[in-house]
Amino acid sequence: MIEQSISMERLEEAINIFGSFDENIRIIEQELAVSVVNRDSVLKVSGEGEGVMYAVKAIEALMSLSARGEVINEQNVRYIIQLVQEGRESQISQLAGDVLCVTAKGKPIKAKTLGQKKYVEAIKNNVVTLGIGPAGTGKTYLAVAAAVAAFRAKEINRIILTRPAVEAGERLGFLPGDLQSKVDPYLRPLYDALFDMLGAETYQKYLERGNIEVAPLAYMRGRTLDDSFIILDEAQNTSREQMKMFLTRLGFGSKIVITGDITQIDLPADKVSGLREAMRVLKGVEDISICRLNESDVVRHALVQRIIKAYEVDEERRDKKDKR
Repeated sequence: MIEQSISMERLEEAINIFGSFDENIRIIEQELAVSVVNRDSVLKVSGEGEGVMYAVKAIEALMSLSARGEVINEQNVRYIIQLVQEGRESQISQLAGDVLCVTAKGKPIKAKTLGQKKYVEAIKNNVVTLGIGPAGTGKTYLAVAAAVAAFRAKEINRIILTRPAVEAGERLGFLPGDLQSKVDPYLRPLYDALFDMLGAETYQKYLERGNIEVAPLAYMRGRTLDDSFIILDEAQNTSREQMKMFLTRLGFGSKIVITGDITQIDLPADKVSGLREAMRVLKGVEDISICRLNESDVVRHALVQRIIKAYEVDEERRDKKDKR
């Protein structure tokens, strides 16, 4: 067993890093099989060699983020442990990034992982961005935040959010009520993100003025969208024809962000996913970026990462079995 010491200069720093009831330090202890004790502003880390080395690097990285004003939580701690174990601790300083947007309640929205940071930068620097990744990686939420930021900066005049209503087979006429009540269940995740960013009253005001439009993909046909920030969500459920139709709606001064998860395609087996096709066809096209997020970019409950990983392992096993 070995022991290493880390000096802490400020009490506030220690409080931020330790978390409520020392929950952050408990995660480091459990994940790396070490013991961390705080004595007179000095942290003593003890355990086996590799675990202690990783723990010291993780705590020093957390101190660095805390000094830059970052709030330390469970997601930060688990992600930093993962980066340290992968030998990528030199990249941790990149996590203290710029605020993308501020919500109606004053909460700053930032990229929380290196993958998310790359995704946000791709949105800023390209006309069309494809964000592909599993549930919980912030694909839609960050895209909406970028749209609201561009709208507030007067870079665009309209935010248009759309997704294919695949569960209704695009036959919305069978559902009761007017158009809005027909499409609401399919567009609820987009509403939720906008409510969070703008607040219900401001959202309603912009909706009535036509600055915000939320509609199913079927209603995009035949339009040219200028000075707009257009987000296509759940794009894995578009057909090849729908994706081509959507991409060709792009007008002057507009940006498009397309998000989807190619492991959750709900289309019939004989239909090709428009997102899969677009990833292949648009690769290498100027002003188009294809960003891939993975389970390490998940910012929901830690169990979501493990669920995604378990499904990936099972899928690989089934693929090998099918090839035999």
